[in-house]
Amino acid sequence: MSKYHDILKQYWGYDDFRPLQLDIIESIGNGHDTLGLMPTGGGKSITFQVPALTMDGVCLVITPLIALMKDQVQNLRDRGIQAKAIFSGLTNDEITVALDNCILGGCKFLYVSPERLSSETFNIKLKQMKVSMIVVDEAHCISQWGFDFRPSYKRISEVRAMKPDAPVLALTATATEEVVKDIMESLAFRKKKVFTKSFKRDNIAYMVRHTEDKEADMLKILNRIQGTGIVYVRSRKKTWETARFLNSKGIPTAFYHAGMTNKEKDQVQRDWQAGIARVIVCTNAFGMGIDKPDVRTVIHLDAPESIEAYFQEAGRAGRDGYVAYAVMLWSGYDAAKLRRATTNKYPEPDEIKAIYNSLCNSETIALGSGCGHVCEFDIEAFCNTYKYWGMTVHSSLAILTNAGYIDYQEEIDLQSRVIFIVERGELYNIQMAHPDLDVVIKALLRLYTGLFTEYAIINEDTVARMCQLDRQEVYNRLKALARLKVIIYNPQKHTSLVIWTRERVHEDEMVFPHSVYRDRKADTERRITAMIDYCERNDTCRSQLLLEYFGESGSQPCGHCDICNARKREGSFDSKRLMEIENNIKENGLLSELPEDAIVYLMDRGIITSDDGIEYKRLR
Repeated sequence: MSKYHDILKQYWGYDDFRPLQLDIIESIGNGHDTLGLMPTGGGKSITFQVPALTMDGVCLVITPLIALMKDQVQNLRDRGIQAKAIFSGLTNDEITVALDNCILGGCKFLYVSPERLSSETFNIKLKQMKVSMIVVDEAHCISQWGFDFRPSYKRISEVRAMKPDAPVLALTATATEEVVKDIMESLAFRKKKVFTKSFKRDNIAYMVRHTEDKEADMLKILNRIQGTGIVYVRSRKKTWETARFLNSKGIPTAFYHAGMTNKEKDQVQRDWQAGIARVIVCTNAFGMGIDKPDVRTVIHLDAPESIEAYFQEAGRAGRDGYVAYAVMLWSGYDAAKLRRATTNKYPEPDEIKAIYNSLCNSETIALGSGCGHVCEFDIEAFCNTYKYWGMTVHSSLAILTNAGYIDYQEEIDLQSRVIFIVERGELYNIQMAHPDLDVVIKALLRLYTGLFTEYAIINEDTVARMCQLDRQEVYNRLKALARLKVIIYNPQKHTSLVIWTRERVHEDEMVFPHSVYRDRKADTERRITAMIDYCERNDTCRSQLLLEYFGESGSQPCGHCDICNARKREGSFDSKRLMEIENNIKENGLLSELPEDAIVYLMDRGIITSDDGIEYKRLR
């Protein structure tokens, strides 16, 4: 038994690792930069949590998934392992304390978002920290060819340069060969070290159902297949419309999308995890990092724009290993809708430039100025003012971000902020005149520093606990202090931000590199074509199509997708021939060549099996 087995047994109670886990653990444990490709539910967290417990220092985990941060930190703490997570909602003092604990050795795991890497405070503290290893979760986001590229991931290379002795473990569930290469280059791997687990999920039956009444078919599926379900749609409006429809049919359903506040999202996730809501209808904002193994059905009312996204979303079914279903509901209009997505995501360059000019004009930013300017951005109000379509604006801002002109941060929670705008001497008179406000003033001064010189991020719940008041009463008294011009109080809000990362330039000087526009547009068209091809083909097993996309050739038919089931039904008309083949195998051994419908038939009946889809063995 290795030291890693001892750790696994001590903290998790397991005797052995799943396939591929130990290979990755030993690689990173030996100091090698490592890339692990593991399908959803493959046990990625074990691959860094176990080796980190044998190493000196803090394991820095970079992940975009707030839900995953909170869940994994709580799970580690439940096992007696010290772990911290830094996310929006924490006060400056809370963040400082967490980072200091890591510096002083009181923490083994620190979870942060990629956006946090740009914080000056974080970088100052990180320099003082002993980092054992750097974990990059959802690593495909660092690749410009990944289906979910995020510019903030590029900052990870700066952390790598700051901590050159700490090996990097990059983890993802979905990556093509092109993305794998790009991940390793972007993270400056010293040596290629890739471990891949087959993407094959034997317990998932992939189905494509052609229909012109998706709601009716969705209802039939959910009534036929009991247990927890996820329904994916493409728009926020459709989440609540579909949830309302299912609730009206007696199926307890919640909805989820990126426009909801963190508090609302957390409540929906808790209801779904607890079974209060049997089904959750959501956009692609939901799912990553959600650990619910007993999902029996994943239904796509709308097709995603790539096989990678589909595979990841469908892979949330059946993580407990039992039979589950991933059903794509496909209509005659879906192919055209997907093809339009390319036009929507990549407006013409002249249109992007026009939106940039309108954005600068809305903030009265002159040519040659504006670098560092920040504004809250209401996309609906902007579109109404300048007569743009929302999708065009959203896509243009993303391209402008990738091209380096702005930083568009969509749907973030801005924390509450306070600054005192009176002199300390005046404050005493106000406290005497307003004793009901005095308790809040004292709490602010005790909890936060620098309130007279700069804004401080505050937490109303923390203030409420110190004052022995409820949150609403604290809010009311803070507003009263603002009306008296004692403080400026900016309550927490859910909004979007635009930050000018360089001075305003003339539209004739604007350049969109091929890697940002032309090449990425072509790549999006390729992904969409592959998605349409998957849904419209009826000549190859669904599982084989998915595996071939990710570079796994020679796999055998799954035997339970819609294509395989159709072949079995067609083969049933020649059942006499198949029974003759079966009897011949039982009497004389395997035949040198087996027809494909016979392979499906014999495997389904447990007569033969295969490890590689090429050589077959007789079971009985």
